[in-house]
Amino acid sequence: MRVWINGALLADPNAPAVPVTDHGLTVGDAVFEAIKVVDGQPFALGLHLDRLEQSAAGLGLEGVDTDVVRRGVAAVLDGDPLPLGRLRITVTAGPAPMGSGRGSSEPTVIVAAGPMNANPETTTVITVPWPRNERAALAGMKTTSYAENVVALAAAQEKGATEAVFANLQGHLCEGTGSNVFYVVDGEVRTPTLASGCLAGVTRRLVLDWFGGIEVDEPIEVAATADEIFLVSTTRDVQGVTRWDDRELAAPGPVTRKAMAVWREREPELLGR
Repeated sequence: MRVWINGALLADPNAPAVPVTDHGLTVGDAVFEAIKVVDGQPFALGLHLDRLEQSAAGLGLEGVDTDVVRRGVAAVLDGDPLPLGRLRITVTAGPAPMGSGRGSSEPTVIVAAGPMNANPETTTVITVPWPRNERAALAGMKTTSYAENVVALAAAQEKGATEAVFANLQGHLCEGTGSNVFYVVDGEVRTPTLASGCLAGVTRRLVLDWFGGIEVDEPIEVAATADEIFLVSTTRDVQGVTRWDDRELAAPGPVTRKAMAVWREREPELLGR
């Protein structure tokens, strides 16, 4: 793994580098992006940086310079190219007094890159009883306040699944802990609207643009009885669901396979961009 922090590469990626007073560490006051790397090139970097800026603005983080972030990305990807890897960009509010109030420090900018394994083409999910709050202050933002996802994913893993899916306060399908959900009803591809409280996933957006589908908010039970279900995310791409709770599905189904094929065909267009 290679790590760059505030303009410098770390000689030892595991060495202490962030002060204990950093607001991202003490209260989770930070935003981040995870980006796939293919043959040394980041995928859809521009779209991810756009979302990073949007999340930072929503959180009230000032002073985020995407040109600086790009230099960090170039630094960690320099050298032996990663055949398949993951970039992690994190921007925190910087050092601050203990408590919720921010200090006057410049943001802490961290870019890390390391290898990752390809995900299988299918997976299993469960629904969890804790709802997403689509009216929350952080709804739809990619912040580091991920403890809720950690608890939900642990619950999924206890039941032999690899992803947990949330409904929102209205009982509508929302999202997974790290994925957006698509499902097929009578041949029609559907996914929740952003008003559901789900993250505006970059992969979600590209699947809608490249493959199609409609955005609709409806009770989570509709998705649970769909003909096909697939998850999308930066690291999953398009991944079929073979089991939703106790229901078995034949996956990837024909529509999911078409979405996978379109993704493989179009993905090279955004490598390095």
